[in-house]
Amino acid sequence: MRRTAVAAAFALALVAAIAVPRAPAQASCSSSYTSAIVGGEPKCLRAGEFCSAGKEGDYRRYGFTCVAGHLRNGRSVTPSAGAGTPSVVQIGATVLVGPRTQHARCRRGALPDRRCSPGAYYAGLTSSVICSGTFRTSTIRDVPQSEKYDVEGEYGMAARLYGRTIEIDHVIPLELGGSNDIANLYPEPGSGVSSYHAKDRLENKLHDLVCSGAMTLTAARRGIAENWEKLYTQVFG
Repeated sequence: MRRTAVAAAFALALVAAIAVPRAPAQASCSSSYTSAIVGGEPKCLRAGEFCSAGKEGDYRRYGFTCVAGHLRNGRSVTPSAGAGTPSVVQIGATVLVGPRTQHARCRRGALPDRRCSPGAYYAGLTSSVICSGTFRTSTIRDVPQSEKYDVEGEYGMAARLYGRTIEIDHVIPLELGGSNDIANLYPEPGSGVSSYHAKDRLENKLHDLVCSGAMTLTAARRGIAENWEKLYTQVFG
């Protein structure tokens, strides 16, 4: 009887050990990365790394957001119950910053050809909307691959996937209410001083400046559409 009781206790302990899953261990990351659990797996996160839009909730917990397949620094807050639910917003009509006068033979470079890509934003995405704690760029991101191919064609490129070498980027970023219209898209280089990594840094900073009241949303949109390299120097020195 005693042996039976001991065996039963051992069996219960074994079942309990199997039934209670262990939390995955955090990844061991270098100082420039953030150790995280994404999709149940340990990951090392840093702005500019590839990401999956389907795991946006996990990235947000560590202060990042996934934009156009790359991590960007987000608002570093720990969401409370219900706070992570994206709000439904009326984006409104697309407003072009300038006229779109050309649809072919566009000039490629760090800056968009403003004849083809003058920049555009959604009228309904005001500063109060984009600075809301429930606003998520993932809810407005909708650029199909066919539209990206159209952009490549206008800029004299073969319609294909370019990986990290080229990103079809928004002229006015989603963080500032940028539109998914082709007038707001252009091919941006993935390397060099004026790569999309540098522009990503500027976009995050502009969002912070707008939401802190240090810059108007209109000025941020117009400045990044007209010459983001010049604005980068003004903001970062």
